[in-house]
Amino acid sequence: MITFEHISKLYPAHDGGEDVRAVQDLNVQVNAGELCVLIGPSGSGKTTAMRMVNRLVIPTEGRIMVDGQDNSSMDPVLLRRSIGYVIQQVGLFPHLTVAQNVAIVPRLLGWGKPVRRQRADELLELVGLPPVKFANRHPRQLSGGQQQRVGVARALAADPKIILMDEPFGAVDPITRKQLQGELRRIQSEVHKTIIFVTHDISEAFLLADRIVLMYRGRLIQNGTPAELLRHPATQFVTDFIGEDQGLRALQYTTLAEIAFNLPLAQTAPYVPNANGDHASNTLVLPGSMPVLEGLRHLAAADTDGASEILLKDKQGDITGRITNSNLVIALSQALVTDGAQGLHANGSSDAGSRDGGGYSAGNSLSDTHTRDTREANGVHS
Repeated sequence: MITFEHISKLYPAHDGGEDVRAVQDLNVQVNAGELCVLIGPSGSGKTTAMRMVNRLVIPTEGRIMVDGQDNSSMDPVLLRRSIGYVIQQVGLFPHLTVAQNVAIVPRLLGWGKPVRRQRADELLELVGLPPVKFANRHPRQLSGGQQQRVGVARALAADPKIILMDEPFGAVDPITRKQLQGELRRIQSEVHKTIIFVTHDISEAFLLADRIVLMYRGRLIQNGTPAELLRHPATQFVTDFIGEDQGLRALQYTTLAEIAFNLPLAQTAPYVPNANGDHASNTLVLPGSMPVLEGLRHLAAADTDGASEILLKDKQGDITGRITNSNLVIALSQALVTDGAQGLHANGSSDAGSRDGGGYSAGNSLSDTHTRDTREANGVHS
């Protein structure tokens, strides 16, 4: 769906200093229906990379393929109208109602008024803002979280295949942010859009991403699933950036079946039920695909009367293996040990460099105001 092919962005120096390479030879493929998170410290080039997809920033080298077509050959206005765009400061038009803000791109595309209003109402319901209550309000009458929901609805209005989200939840309080993250996961499970999501928050990345692209000083450091970054960090910088709870995060991406697979063969043999065709009443049965942390929560909450093992079932409900409670405890202990030791060398120091990055700030790559960003991203020109 979206392919970055040897993409670089050079900003010439104006003060006699060195030119700044905001992005350097970026090669990434984002598959259809995938939520790809671009993450890195300030100055890593993640926002610049995202803004080259809808041509708000023009690459110096390389090309970006959008649905099989070089985006440099596409009309920039039509391209932007075909891509949803959500920014941190939302960028709602203050003189328009909520429904009118949501329907701005369909209006530009020539949709009739009744169809626009119907679409706005559908999307407001989708993002948890009942239209009977919110459609005729103006942005100033909404909370920050509500405004951000309207921004998401607007990005979905013309039913684009692609949505770009530039730190969309960065300006709201932690409670609202958590709610919005949950809403995005729910919405994505329903609409299956191809999303590029920029953030500097590693917890947000692991919560939302199908794929994580970690960048530093314009370069790609690692590209993979959350589990791949946790289990096989490419460099010490990846380990340090993930943070102190790396071991516990890993348990979120390790399944019960994977732990059972690593046990001796005698412990992983298919379970044979008793003469009545069932298993003991105090035995906990869980899907093998369940993450270890979730399995621990089920074990803690279950009334198993001291059962010493968990049975694993497959998608068909057949018992395929077993894990002793002690093995779960060992897995948790290993995670805690990893947390205590990760990120340090034998001398107790880290070689990852500054977490803040250096030099160039990707978020300030253009001096456009947020209103101009919103207008251009939606194909609105004066």
